[in-house]
Amino acid sequence: MTTHHPDLSTLMSYSAGSLPDAVATVVAAHLSVCSRCRQHVQEAEQVGIRLLEELEPATLSAHAKDDILALLDKTERAAADSREEQNIPNDSDVPPLLRPVLGYYLDDLHWKYMAPGLKQFILPAFGSNLRLLKIAPGTCMPSHGHTGSELTMVLRGSYTDELGRFCAGDVADLDPDVQHQPVADTDEHCICLIATDAPLRFNGLVPRLLQPFFQI
Repeated sequence: MTTHHPDLSTLMSYSAGSLPDAVATVVAAHLSVCSRCRQHVQEAEQVGIRLLEELEPATLSAHAKDDILALLDKTERAAADSREEQNIPNDSDVPPLLRPVLGYYLDDLHWKYMAPGLKQFILPAFGSNLRLLKIAPGTCMPSHGHTGSELTMVLRGSYTDELGRFCAGDVADLDPDVQHQPVADTDEHCICLIATDAPLRFNGLVPRLLQPFFQI
């Protein structure tokens, strides 16, 4: 059972389709395991539908009908392809929407060493704005703040910081006012999916010097 969720404003922005792709991906991963947040998103979508129904109809271009039909056909083909996918392992620990990119197992990724106890995997399709972070048991992240927003979802294990304890499925929705130092607090690696829209602000000299090399 998840105990930490995205802010309601983040969920509303997700329902409106206005979040950056990296952030929206983390929200979607959380929605796949959290019925409470799915309900919030559905309610926000219903509000949006009612608002659209109150708008005056707009005149469509001559090609609008063909464009809409083509989009529907593309969507239907994608859904059919998804239904045809076979042999998905039951013990996959990768969120469903990321399996086409990452495969089925987090341990099979080519993790890049950052520091003792810390490894990362950057998802290239999102530039440096979406990454997986793997924290060894008992390892502390460098103390840091944020120059923008950060949305983190725990996929495996757990960590503790100044905001509390975050376990698998939990999300930390952070803004520039937050300073924290997460530490993996169990005997297994803590793996997180992290979206950022600006570089972190490290408090220590060594992390600041290494920051450009790790694009974080």
